[in-house]
Amino acid sequence: MVRSRKWDFICHGQLQRQGRLFVGFPPLGVAVNVQCISDSGNCTSFELRRGLPVGHRAVRSKSMNVSKDMPRLSGGLTAILATAVGVLAANLYYSQPLAVPMAASFGLDLASAGLVVTLTQIGYGVGVLLLVPLGDLVENRRVILSMVALTAVSLVAVALSRDLRVYFASAFFLGVGASGIQVIVPYATHLAQPEMRGRVVGRLMSGLMLGIMLSRPVAGFLSAYSSWHLVYYFSASVILLIGIVLAVKLPRRAPNASGLRYRQVLASMGKLHFEYEVLRRRALYQASMFAAFCLFWTAAPILLSGPEFHLSQFGIAIFALVGVAGAVFAPIAGSLADRGLTSHTSAFSFAAASLAFLLTRAVPLGSTASLILLAVAAIFLDAGVSGNLVLGQRAIFGLPAELRGRLNSLFIATIFVGGALGSFIGAWAFARGQWPLTSWIGFALPTTGALYFATEWLGRGRASGV
Repeated sequence: MVRSRKWDFICHGQLQRQGRLFVGFPPLGVAVNVQCISDSGNCTSFELRRGLPVGHRAVRSKSMNVSKDMPRLSGGLTAILATAVGVLAANLYYSQPLAVPMAASFGLDLASAGLVVTLTQIGYGVGVLLLVPLGDLVENRRVILSMVALTAVSLVAVALSRDLRVYFASAFFLGVGASGIQVIVPYATHLAQPEMRGRVVGRLMSGLMLGIMLSRPVAGFLSAYSSWHLVYYFSASVILLIGIVLAVKLPRRAPNASGLRYRQVLASMGKLHFEYEVLRRRALYQASMFAAFCLFWTAAPILLSGPEFHLSQFGIAIFALVGVAGAVFAPIAGSLADRGLTSHTSAFSFAAASLAFLLTRAVPLGSTASLILLAVAAIFLDAGVSGNLVLGQRAIFGLPAELRGRLNSLFIATIFVGGALGSFIGAWAFARGQWPLTSWIGFALPTTGALYFATEWLGRGRASGV
């Protein structure tokens, strides 16, 4: 550790400068590359005068380049980004509580109703794989605003659609645009102080999960008032407002592309997948959780509107609103991870998700007690999924900064493969075996992820000789 009167340096192969006055030194006469992470400047290098005693000022070399425009992530900007993430994420899930009426309007049967949700998630996965890596190449503000604009146009197209083919195409591009979420998240971590990264990711994931969870009651309330088309007109107006705010408030961030081309970036992703075990593990952990999440929220509205409960769209919206309480666990998980409790929090997240499905089997369906247990299960499931998501993204954002866009693409794409499968299986399982089959498949998904997670703990035990 090199000390100064006002600032410290932390060496990770490079020194990270957090101030203007250099005091103290590494080995004398050595030119040191410096990465600036504050808003006071971006220093490429500096030199120390040979023979300079400790406590004297270092001499900056002529090669030093200082930019006073390096942004820092403020609390206000974090709130704006968390809101944008939530608003974009909501567009992926408005169709979940509306799957039955939307499928009916397009002439789809119950077993195929999951396709109403799945096409948007497939588009999201494609966007994550093909467009999100642009965050490692292109100025990030431009990428974010372009994807927000695509989302707004696609929402209007969905709202206007009366033909199934038009809807499927519009829903696909809606998912592509919404993948801008995964440009925003690494963008925020680049601006955040390293010691605050877990908390920042936690706040963004709170916004994400609130957007997902609030999308269901919002869709239910609006569709009960008019039709499902109104939901997408409403969302288009909100996205337009968010786009204006982002255009005004977002600072520019040009990535250090080091001469990379888009084709090279895409080609490198397969290598990165196999190079980083933490990426593969965390992606598969969350894929199992997200599959269970999408299965539950695709099948639950069908169950609630059926003969066991006879809930209206308004009643389903109230039920979905209860599940929002699970989102409070996301920032808690981020703080626990910052304290070194990632493994324990992961175990809790898996246990909460598996327990959620067991609770729904505790009493016969149709009673008040079973409805209460379904609501408690929704809270447990949402808490487990949101907490585990924060842990996964925090882990991969600890990998090399210049790879964050691509690493996040691989992480999220894997998750949404799980989510798309969960949405389809949820409708299919309910049509084939009602809630008993659906709930047991739901229980198996996070339990499988937990068993895979257990191999990580066993591996640590063998490595330590336990």
